[in-house]
Amino acid sequence: MSDTPGKLRLGALVALVVGSMIGGGIFSLPQNMAASADVGAILIGWAITAVGMLTLAFVFQTLANRKPDLDGGVYAYAKAGFGDYMGFSSAWGYWISAWLGNVGYFVLLFSTLGYFFPIFGEGNTVAAIVGASILLWAVHFLVLRGIKEAAFINLVTTVAKVVPLILFILIALFAFKLDIFTSDIWGLKNPSLGSVMDQVRNMMLVTVWVFIGIEGASIFSSRAEKRSDVGRATVIGFITVLLLLVLVNVLSLGIMTQPELAKLQNPSMAAVLEHVVGHWGAVLISVGLIVSLLGALLSWVLLCAEIMFSAAKDHTMPAFLKKENANHVPVNALWLTNVMVQIFLIITLFSESTYLSLIYLATSMILVPYLWSAAYGLLLAVRGETYENALAERKKDLIIGSVALIYAIWLIYAGGLKYLLLSALLYAPGAILFAKAKRESGQQVFTNIEKVIFAAVIIGALVAAYGLYDGFLTL
Repeated sequence: MSDTPGKLRLGALVALVVGSMIGGGIFSLPQNMAASADVGAILIGWAITAVGMLTLAFVFQTLANRKPDLDGGVYAYAKAGFGDYMGFSSAWGYWISAWLGNVGYFVLLFSTLGYFFPIFGEGNTVAAIVGASILLWAVHFLVLRGIKEAAFINLVTTVAKVVPLILFILIALFAFKLDIFTSDIWGLKNPSLGSVMDQVRNMMLVTVWVFIGIEGASIFSSRAEKRSDVGRATVIGFITVLLLLVLVNVLSLGIMTQPELAKLQNPSMAAVLEHVVGHWGAVLISVGLIVSLLGALLSWVLLCAEIMFSAAKDHTMPAFLKKENANHVPVNALWLTNVMVQIFLIITLFSESTYLSLIYLATSMILVPYLWSAAYGLLLAVRGETYENALAERKKDLIIGSVALIYAIWLIYAGGLKYLLLSALLYAPGAILFAKAKRESGQQVFTNIEKVIFAAVIIGALVAAYGLYDGFLTL
């Protein structure tokens, strides 16, 4: 914290970025990546991700500086650039992504506890869902009492995340074997992986999942001591997390082969360390992850409610979501969020959804908000809006915005038709809340172009619903 009360210095902003990006994803990375790709494709995938995500980070930084009045996070950019329905869809998609991510966290948490108590299995047994439900409502009532995530909890969880990661990397450096790493670089011995291009495509949603939170510093830009620190914090936080992710992923591939890693139960990092040092390695990673997930759950529950609350304040969402209790907690937004988490926890019991299928779905929902943010950044540069006396900066931002937009479109393609249809199924019901918000403001619900977009969403949702019923689509 800085000397200016309530203002954040560079260090605090970096901690926000790193803290929001490292949740549970990195602890499952060895298995998540090996499930769809081998060494060569993984290295290509990380190179694409590094460039794409960095340009996206720069877009968030540019928008924070050039549009300081838009402080509603990612959905405000979509709304300012492309109209109310796109703004609403971005808020709705971001919200669904956030609480679906929480369902994934619950599954991963109880999968980790399953290492110590086999009754929890892979986090989707009856005992695990009952345990997750009890924990969900405990967190819910804790938040209702107005208990925000204390600095102490944040500090403990950040240390709990980073210490096991650094220990893992140091041990893995010594255990790394080049002959294991190079045994099947392009995955040719495993035809089920498909071509190198297929492998790169298939690992993309995992790389996006582990970077969700990159917009963290731009969300807090109004609280920064220096506006210029926002961009610095985003880039420093991004590079720190990228290094940790790539080292954890790549070093694992020199300890166990791709088929061995692909078969591991999550958190797979625990099994990799156990393979090197024995039982205590798995215990260390598991305990670190449990503490990390509990902190992440608390902050993301707050974030879910905050997204709906902010959107209701500027009439993007219906007014009932603005309601706060005596402790200034957005109570209706919190109830709506956690009821959805509960419903999906029960669904995981019947659809046998694993952590990986849940995070794929959560990631596909955030692709739309990211796409519109990139498009809005590019739109400002194309129009020259806010660039009146800055020709060189405009040219630079044209290039960065173009790369970020191409990357966002590539991600939707990489996600594939299945997740596009499933996300349409989740986007479609949002129109009920959108129509309610519009009626409350006394406005017409859709413009002509929005009617066309909504019709496309409905068609996608109907195909997805039929696909789930017929069995050619699965959760």
